[in-house]
Amino acid sequence: MKIVAIKNKLLSGVATLLLFASLNAYSSSALAVGLLNSSYDIGRELFLSLNPEFEKQWNEQNPQNKLTIKQSHAGSSKQALAILHGLRADVVTYNQVTDVQVLHDLGNLIPANWQQRFPNNSSPYYSTMAFLVRKDNPKHIRTWEDLVRNDVKLIFPNPKTSGNGRYTYLAAWGAFQQKNPHNPAKVHQLMLRFLQNVEVFDTGGRGATTSFIERGVGDVLISFESEVNNIRKQYGEDNYQIIVPSVNILAEFPVTWVDKNIEKNGTEIAAKAYLNYLYSSAAQQIIASFNYRVIDQNIMKAHQSRFPVTQLFRLEEQFGSWPQVMKTHFNTGGTLEQLLMEGRK
Repeated sequence: MKIVAIKNKLLSGVATLLLFASLNAYSSSALAVGLLNSSYDIGRELFLSLNPEFEKQWNEQNPQNKLTIKQSHAGSSKQALAILHGLRADVVTYNQVTDVQVLHDLGNLIPANWQQRFPNNSSPYYSTMAFLVRKDNPKHIRTWEDLVRNDVKLIFPNPKTSGNGRYTYLAAWGAFQQKNPHNPAKVHQLMLRFLQNVEVFDTGGRGATTSFIERGVGDVLISFESEVNNIRKQYGEDNYQIIVPSVNILAEFPVTWVDKNIEKNGTEIAAKAYLNYLYSSAAQQIIASFNYRVIDQNIMKAHQSRFPVTQLFRLEEQFGSWPQVMKTHFNTGGTLEQLLMEGRK
C-alpha cells in the first residue's frame, strides 16, 4: 500500500509539474505583445527603421512582455476604411487629419478630442509638397504655375483615395489663390489645366512613384518632400532633381491609438508607449533622417540643410476646416469631380 501511495504521489507530482510547465508556457505566450500600425502608403521605409528601435527599447524594459510591431500600408483613406470594416489596428499613423477623424465620425472608435492627446495636434512630424523632375530639369519647372503649361505632364496620387493627393491638390489651389486673391475664375481655370495635365491617378503615393520612376511616365512627380528626397537617394541623385516651390502647404502627419481596438486587443500600454516614442529625441532623429520636418527644433537646426525655406500656409487659413474642405472639394459631387468632368469635355 505504501508503494502504491508513493507511486500515486510521484505521478501526482509529475502531473503537477507538467501542468505548471504548460501553464507557464501559456503564460509566456499570453504575455507576448503584438501591435498593428495602420499607416500611409509611402511610410514603409520610415517605420522599418523606427519599429526595431522601439521594439528593442520595449523588450529591454519588459523582458516578460516581448513586443512585435506589424505594419499595414496603403492610401490613408483606404486604410481608415479598412479599420471601419474591421481591421483591428492598434494605432494609426496617417498623413491627413480627416482619415483619423473618420474613425470617430463613422465608427466611434476614438473620441472626438483625439488631437489633444499629444503635442502639436497629435502630429509628431510634418512635411510639405515637392516636385521631382528628371535630370537637368528639362522642362525648367520652378513654380506651381509651371505645372499648368501644355508641355508638362504630371503624376500624383488620386485625391479621392490618398491624403498625399489631397495635399497636392490643395497646395496647388492655395498657391494659385495667393497669386490671384481676387480672381476666383482664374484660380478655377488654373486648377482645370493643372488636373488636365495629370497622366496617371494612382491610388497611393507608392503607385505614383512606380509610374514615374519605373514606367517613365510624366515630367513631374508631385509628392511629399520626404518621399521625393528618399526616391532621389534610392534611384540616383544624378538622375533627378528636387524643387520645393516657394509657396506651399503645411502637411501634418497625425497619430492616435484606436481605443476600441486596444481594448479588445489588450494592447493599451504598448500602443500609448509606441506613439509617445515618436516624440522622443531618438525617434525624431530617425524621422528627420528620412527628410520629414520634425517638431524638435534642435534636431531641425541640425538638419536644416535638408529643408529649403518655403512659405507654408495652413489649410485652415486658405480653405477652412477639414470637414468643410472634404465637403466642398472631395466628396461626391464636389469641386474635384466637377473639374475632372469639365476637363473631359
